[in-house]
Amino acid sequence: MGFFKNLVTSQFIDVIEWTDDTQDTMVYKYDMNGKEIMMGAQLTVRESQLAVFVDEGELADVFQPGRHELSTQNMPIMTKLKAWKFGFNSPFKSDVYFVNTKQFMDCKWGTGNPVMMRDAEFGMIRIRAFGSYSFRVKDAATFMREVFGTSSLFTVDGVEGQIKSMVVSGLSDAIAQSKIPALDLAANYDELSQYARTALNPKVEALGLTLCNFVIENISLPEEVEKSIDKRTSMGVVGDLNKYTQFQAAEAMREAANNPTGGVAGMGVGMGAGAAMGQMFTQSMNQASQPAGARCVACGQSIPAGSKFCSICGAAQQQAQPVAAGAFCPGCGQKLEAGAKFCPACGKQL
Repeated sequence: MGFFKNLVTSQFIDVIEWTDDTQDTMVYKYDMNGKEIMMGAQLTVRESQLAVFVDEGELADVFQPGRHELSTQNMPIMTKLKAWKFGFNSPFKSDVYFVNTKQFMDCKWGTGNPVMMRDAEFGMIRIRAFGSYSFRVKDAATFMREVFGTSSLFTVDGVEGQIKSMVVSGLSDAIAQSKIPALDLAANYDELSQYARTALNPKVEALGLTLCNFVIENISLPEEVEKSIDKRTSMGVVGDLNKYTQFQAAEAMREAANNPTGGVAGMGVGMGAGAAMGQMFTQSMNQASQPAGARCVACGQSIPAGSKFCSICGAAQQQAQPVAAGAFCPGCGQKLEAGAKFCPACGKQL
């Protein structure tokens, strides 16, 4: 009799637990090994785990982390489904799944093909991007219904491809809606990552998952756009082109003068550079000394300085007045007579 009792009780499971020794297992089906669960058995659910009971393909009770005694009081759905007839200690047949709710980190994503985006400055451009993300199970019931099914083991690889597809398809929309110019993308990786995570999470949550973190590590622009950016950067570094040209001419003259092996040719190059430098300085001085444009005394339009008549309305412009008595010539210093319009010594117009 004692042997028969031991044989019967050995067919019942009284302790249910799972210790995860992997890094990528999301769902693990508890191995019953042909046995049945005893009512009153002890269930241990560790932190970052959930235990889900499935009865004949129908999802029943979900247990949070902690130690639980399986009874009709804490298994209301299973009790309703089974309608227990044999008391609290009767065994029952059910499948137990442990769902891992920890974060699965450092998952990589990238655009296999260029993603089209519209930029206000460059128009339609293609970009490539890559980065990483982390996710976890948010709703175990939804995840098991939508993704897991009836497998005995489910790993990150089973859902990673779907998340990557969602990321790539939604990235172009996120960039377009953020309205960040292409030139400013590199300076806004953090803001764009946060915006993309917020935009992508509703799609991921439909699978019972959630994105805990989303990082854009790099966004590469087309070669043509990068060359255009380099040109603009060079123009910004150069600044004033006239001053830059003067500096280049001075450097060429200095190198020609310091060339000991140039001989006559080096001297000619130095003289040519010096002449060009002098001519450049003269032009700069002339440009600096040229008077600004004048305005017509009649219509007020801009006219070249020194004009006697307005090219717009034809009105005569104000002429120089005769000098007063006791004045001196500004050119040679000769004392002038009152009313003189030209200096009698140097002929300078007054």
